Amino acid sequence: MPRLNGGQVIGRILKQYGVPYVAGIPGHGIWGLMDAFNEEESKIPFIQTYHEQSAVHLADGFYRASGQPMAAVTSIGAGASNTVLGLATAYSDSTSVLVITGGPPRHMRGRGVLQELDRQKDNGFPQVAEAVSKRSWVANSIEDLPFIMHRAFSAMLTGRRGPAHIEVPWDLHAETADVSFHDLARRLPVGLQYPDPEAVNRAAALLAGAERPVIVVGGGAISANATDEVLALAEAQNIPVATTWNGKSAFPEDHRLFVGSVGQTGTIHGNYLAANADVVISIGCRFTDWSASSYSRGKSFSFPPAKLIHIDIDPHEIGKIYPAEVGIVADAKPTVAAIVDSLPSSTPARSEYVAEIAERKADWEEQLSARRESDRFPFTLQRPLGALRNVMDRDGIVLVGSGNTQGAVKQTFPVYEPRTHLTTGGFSAMGWPVPAALGAKLAAPERQVACITGDGDFLMTAQEIGVAIQHDIPVVFVVQDNSGYISIRGGQRNATDRMIGTEFNRPDGTPYSPSFKDLGKSFGLESFRVDSPADLEPTFKRAFDAKAPVLVEVPTDRDLASPFVPGWLDFPPLPHITDERADEYREARANEQHQ
Repeated sequence: MPRLNGGQVIGRILKQYGVPYVAGIPGHGIWGLMDAFNEEESKIPFIQTYHEQSAVHLADGFYRASGQPMAAVTSIGAGASNTVLGLATAYSDSTSVLVITGGPPRHMRGRGVLQELDRQKDNGFPQVAEAVSKRSWVANSIEDLPFIMHRAFSAMLTGRRGPAHIEVPWDLHAETADVSFHDLARRLPVGLQYPDPEAVNRAAALLAGAERPVIVVGGGAISANATDEVLALAEAQNIPVATTWNGKSAFPEDHRLFVGSVGQTGTIHGNYLAANADVVISIGCRFTDWSASSYSRGKSFSFPPAKLIHIDIDPHEIGKIYPAEVGIVADAKPTVAAIVDSLPSSTPARSEYVAEIAERKADWEEQLSARRESDRFPFTLQRPLGALRNVMDRDGIVLVGSGNTQGAVKQTFPVYEPRTHLTTGGFSAMGWPVPAALGAKLAAPERQVACITGDGDFLMTAQEIGVAIQHDIPVVFVVQDNSGYISIRGGQRNATDRMIGTEFNRPDGTPYSPSFKDLGKSFGLESFRVDSPADLEPTFKRAFDAKAPVLVEVPTDRDLASPFVPGWLDFPPLPHITDERADEYREARANEQHQ
């Protein structure tokens, strides 16, 4: 057993467990760990970020693109607290990230040492981290560290995925002890969780007897690597497939059975077909209000009369929102495969249903084309997305944050392979896409990676484009500039008829915007501003051909900077709104059916 300090123990275990990168910002709380990364036995490439939140987002993007966790590290106090948004985003979207933070020395806890939270409870930060982690630990001895480390990886890599947090008091980085490491392969459960055969038979019988079935795929199907099985199920029964925010990329969007997304900013035909289905089979979907139109019956779903087959690795999700005719707690991959094997061997034609799908898809494409092919300037939100799709490789990866850009990409930008559309879904964190895109490119260096973001979202973590230069990470950053938080402005307009704090304006009311092209250049990126529709595709092509970090500024019309809204979200209008909006809200609210 080697005699090591706490930093060396953690560093060596991270390397032995296959962690490919560590991101973060050094501080006095983790000096010992940072020093360990200089040693051959624990040398792991370190990605220095400019904000601790970004370090966690970067690791999050790496996991979403690869399915492999990496680590983020930072100091005690302010550094640790800055990781909370990153942890919460990963926790909400069930992605695996390991966050290691410093903590007050054991012999000084509760005394208010530098950066300790101590007024309600000695060393209060771990309680903050518990709320946004799948599991959180505080190490109390060097001998504890190997056990804690393998438990953290077990938490991240089994069952419903999620982030793990470990706080290591800074005195443990300096103390030494004789320790033995734990072989991770012998500490993880082997194999997948298979479904109950009786439940599989019931699900197959329900599907075989359905007239208008629909498959709804969530991010859990991607985490479970079940996309081939989803395709096999759809084709075996001629069933249309809709996706959620994080389920996008689970099904090839040029397939005849793909019908877009469900929810507030889903597609018209996706919502219609799901709401008028007699059987819905949900695969790794937790039915958030975004994806279920705030549970208003007939907007995205109708349970009942529709019957639900709900597949999820987490029993917490089965029956949480809607009653399930068949609830199956198991891994999606073997479950869907077992259902396919249990179905009749002959494929039902469903000719009228398939024809309806094609007709509704054509109507939707016609509606999209008015904005996607518009040559007006400033651009519609959709026009640059169409040009970017024409230029990018089929397996290129796009990352998109929150707001209007997120909805427009979901509707307008088709993807075809798993893990090629990455977004912050349930937590919808602004500032996520820029650092997450860096992580995705590190995970898939041979693929094109584009970060598509609105200007408000971009400005949250814009400084991280410098990390792309420092570490030679060739991401193309596309900034759709509409001078404000225009998604929120649209909500204010609908709910209040008044707007405040959502436009970037000068004192005289004219729009304000920094020059993102000049900003990119100041960080060392090759940067462009596109002022003509004819220049969109050539500029994007030049950006990818550069094989270097590039920023493309795209001026976007404030009043044409939104996705379509085929679904509904429960945003109550204020009392002074008495027109048809109030009537529509009351009607939709009366139909809410969450239980």
